[in-house]
Amino acid sequence: MSTTVDTDLLVVGAGPTGLYAAYYAGFRGLRTALVDSLPEPGGQISAMYPEKMIYDVAGFPAIKGQDLVDALVEQAAPFEPNYLLGHRAEQLAQDEEGVTVTCASGLVVRTKVVLISGGIGTFSPRPLPAADAFTGEGVRYFVPRLADLAGLDVLIVGGGDSAFDWATSLEPIAKSITLVHRRDRFRAHEHTVRRVLASTAEVITSAEVTALLGNGQVRAADVVGKLDGAVRTLPVQAVVAALGFVADLGPMTHWGLEQRKRHILVNQAMRTNLERVFAAGDIVDYDGKVKLIATGFGEAATAVNNAMTVIDPSAHVFPGHSSDVP
Repeated sequence: MSTTVDTDLLVVGAGPTGLYAAYYAGFRGLRTALVDSLPEPGGQISAMYPEKMIYDVAGFPAIKGQDLVDALVEQAAPFEPNYLLGHRAEQLAQDEEGVTVTCASGLVVRTKVVLISGGIGTFSPRPLPAADAFTGEGVRYFVPRLADLAGLDVLIVGGGDSAFDWATSLEPIAKSITLVHRRDRFRAHEHTVRRVLASTAEVITSAEVTALLGNGQVRAADVVGKLDGAVRTLPVQAVVAALGFVADLGPMTHWGLEQRKRHILVNQAMRTNLERVFAAGDIVDYDGKVKLIATGFGEAATAVNNAMTVIDPSAHVFPGHSSDVP
C-alpha cells in the first residue's frame, strides 16, 4: 500500500485520549486523522477490558469500557475524523511546512502537527510460567467477553488492579472465583481489594500456580504455598493471568523524542522537545503526572488548543466555552 493522506492534525493512537483529541480538534475546526496499529478504535480498553466497569470518569458513576469508547467515537463523529486503523506509525520526519509520518504499511500522512496519544505504546502480556508446559486451551490474559466465563470455575492469577477488577466483574456470573497471588500484599486499589475479600471469591496469598492440568482444555490447577510447600489442586475451567503487561514505544524510540522510563516528556502545554509534536495520555510524563483517563482528557484539550496556535499563529489558545457555540 502506498497512499498519502493530508490533514491538519494527526493523532497517533486511537484510545480514549486520542478519541477525545479528535473531538476537540474538530471543535476547533481542524481536519483530523487518527492512526493506530489496532483494527478498531479504543486502544487498550477495546483490546483488553471492553466489558469492565470504569468508575473514575467524570459524569459517569460507572460505565463499561466499550460504552465509553463508543460514546467518544460518537462525540467526535460530527467532525468526521479520518480513522487510519491497522497502520503502525513507523517514521517521522519534519520540514518547514509540517510533519510526515510513514506507516509500516506504506501509508504516508502529511500533517501540520502530530499529537501522540499512544497509551503505553505496543503492549504484550507477561506470561504465566505454569502455562508454558500446558498445550491445551483455557488460559487467557484478558477477558473481552465476561459471558464466556459464565458458570465456570475461574482461577485469576495476580495481585494488581486487573486481577481484582476481573474478580469483581466475574464473581456474580462465574461458578467460583479463586484469586492466587504470590505475595501477601496487593498492588490493587484498596477499595477493590476490600470488595473482593468480602465477596464469595477465595483469595490465596503467598502461593504460586505451578501446573495446569487437563487434556485439550484446562480442568485443574496446582497451587503451591510458598511458606509450607503444601499443594492444592483446584478445579478450574478457565485461567485469567493478570500479571501485567510489558510496554514498548516501538519505532517512536527513534523519533528523537526526549524520554524518561519509556515515557515521552512534555511541558505544561503538552509540547515535546520536537517542534510540531505534542503528546498526551498515559504515554507522557512530567512532574506530578497522574495516570487516569480523566487526566488524559484534560491533556488532550490542552495539547489541541496549544497545537492550534502552531497551525494558525493568529488563533488563540483558549477557544471559549463549547456552551457558547450556537
